[in-house]
Amino acid sequence: MAESHVRVLIAGGGTGGITLASWLRRLRPDLELAVIEPSPHHDFQSGWVLVAGGFVDPASTRRPEAEVMPAGVHWIQAAVDAFEPDQNRVRLSDGQCMGYDVLVVALGLELQWSTVPGLAESLGRHGVTSIYRRDLAAHTHRCLQAFEGGTAVFTHPATAIKCGGAPQKIMHLADQQFKARSGVGVRSRLVFCTAQPALFPVEAYSRKMVAIADERGEEVRYRHELVAVNAPMRLATFRVQEPGQAPREEEIRFDLLHVVPPMAAPRVVAESPLAVNPEQGWVAVDPRTCRHPLYANVFAIGDVGDFPTAKTAAAVRLQAPVVAANVLAQLEGRPLDPGYGGYSACPLITSDHSVMLLEFDYTNRPVSSFLVNPVKERWFAWLLERFAFPWIYWNRMLSGLPHEGAYLKPFEGLARRLGLMRWQG
Repeated sequence: MAESHVRVLIAGGGTGGITLASWLRRLRPDLELAVIEPSPHHDFQSGWVLVAGGFVDPASTRRPEAEVMPAGVHWIQAAVDAFEPDQNRVRLSDGQCMGYDVLVVALGLELQWSTVPGLAESLGRHGVTSIYRRDLAAHTHRCLQAFEGGTAVFTHPATAIKCGGAPQKIMHLADQQFKARSGVGVRSRLVFCTAQPALFPVEAYSRKMVAIADERGEEVRYRHELVAVNAPMRLATFRVQEPGQAPREEEIRFDLLHVVPPMAAPRVVAESPLAVNPEQGWVAVDPRTCRHPLYANVFAIGDVGDFPTAKTAAAVRLQAPVVAANVLAQLEGRPLDPGYGGYSACPLITSDHSVMLLEFDYTNRPVSSFLVNPVKERWFAWLLERFAFPWIYWNRMLSGLPHEGAYLKPFEGLARRLGLMRWQG
């Protein structure tokens, strides 16, 4: 079997892989670096909710992978078949083997549509949709526009998911659109069924989310896990697990069903020696250095890592400079920097003019890059979500530019004039 070797090998060319590759190229332009990524496209997945809301065109959320790949990085357009960290190599779908001095796993996570009976074959039909698939984002927008009243059900699974606020974002946008049309709002019932015991793991944000739902008349049902969909009959079945009670099943009839599927680590990771265990599947990491606890030359970035924080692009943004510095430290035999504090963020869209920017870290308490209380909806945060963050993603984050000032510089003048923001370098 053919085998090649590279100093640093990044498995995955999504948000984490490309951002890290750019950081490494900026810090060490002569570093031999390769990225494994089978897809010819790169998606800004956070933009899919904006597509569903009717704010942006689907084309704006996708670019060719070749356009975002940093100059000088070798792109291996194949999939990973197996990780063999004891041999310092990765087996690829094209039959090739890649050896490495340092490996960074950036494969993200997998959406498990087929684990819910009846779901996969129902998507895009009978009122069943999701913003978690690119081709369904525009379909979701059409569903919201066509909705004339009835029961709209929105789900949140029991597993970890990317962008924990997104399931509520689309519900709030739907509520606003229904109420804006004569008679539709009063004929509509919105039900949010979450398998979790709370709306968000950070208590202060969760309390505010409950208040927002109550104010808008959105029903919230906790510990409701979607376990089956009968789309032709418009029935969703939930397993309800109340504390101290035996599990029971509950059926809810729907006219619109927005599903967030269960998510898991890619099987190639879960079945490898890099996983915490086969059940959880995530790459084991030191939460501060992002390095594997057993394989000193293996790191993880983004959703695939067993980081005890939310899986968001904002987390990648703060992980990338730490992982880049530590990859170089590993190559040069220097001590690692325990610099990642668990920062993550999720802009919670509550309407087309307000957003609550959820920022937090390993302390599981709200933190803020702003001079204002973060537990509040703000119109300026909507402007960031709608205009600034997509621009930042394509033009700054994927280019590996410094994580604060350079990202927000085009918007700094406006923000300073409004007296709303404090900029951190």
